[in-house]
Amino acid sequence: MAGEGKNKNKREEYKQSLKEGDAALPQKKFYRQRAHANPFSDHALTYPKSPTDMNWATHYPAYALSKKEEAGDEAQGSGAQNPKAITQPVEIADIGCGFGGLLFALAPNFPDKLIIGMEIRTSVTEYVQEKIRALRTQAASTTTNQPTYQNIACLRANTMKFLPNFFARGQLSKIFLCFPDPHFKQRKHKARIVSYTLNSEYAYVLRPGGIVYTITDVEDLHNWMVGHFEKHPSFERVGEEEQEEDVCVGVMRMETEEGKKVTRNGGVKYVACFRRLEDPPWP
Repeated sequence: MAGEGKNKNKREEYKQSLKEGDAALPQKKFYRQRAHANPFSDHALTYPKSPTDMNWATHYPAYALSKKEEAGDEAQGSGAQNPKAITQPVEIADIGCGFGGLLFALAPNFPDKLIIGMEIRTSVTEYVQEKIRALRTQAASTTTNQPTYQNIACLRANTMKFLPNFFARGQLSKIFLCFPDPHFKQRKHKARIVSYTLNSEYAYVLRPGGIVYTITDVEDLHNWMVGHFEKHPSFERVGEEEQEEDVCVGVMRMETEEGKKVTRNGGVKYVACFRRLEDPPWP
């Protein structure tokens, strides 16, 4: 416990030393945090009551609407002041984004899409947010044709509890579940990020044709995720040939911190993707 307090103090000192507008990338050693977080705990989280209450403009300032644009034509009222408005909806979500490796790799691959990383650990979330801020600052000071990272953001969230609070029905086109906590003990399986109930929430926020991407180095967890998605009527597994042609699969394999660790250790990465099906018509 004393060691944790000492590390926290060092982290706070480091964060206070950062200057606004500083383009230096954050040092990961000051943001290390235990890998496990209890998704059933009552964390001190701020979350919207509904997707319409979400203030996305603070996360994507380059896409924020001006007050004039928010107001629309004068007949609708010229006094509208809605700080939540952005020019387009978030379409891609990396759930449990960790230190953001996938986010930073996806940004240049999908420059016209808004991508959000969602992470439950406080310090890890702060690291990703600081790195995004630094990369945006660096991009603003160069004239080369490099990614601006204005299309990615990260927020702290417990998606097992609050995912539909952030996204409207059918809003997302892609969801990534990369190297989730395997929760090896059977009594802990209820904390896994894939279950029949959670898959229904993924189906709710995904548009028809949208894809859930999963990757793990734990074969038992891979089989668990495949089994639960295949049993769900809203999903079908993507064929291996189509999966391997998807640029996101290659990025997912190589760009996450866990993925790089598995590569260094010579481990196996198990990948499975699932397509959101059209809902059947009401009888």
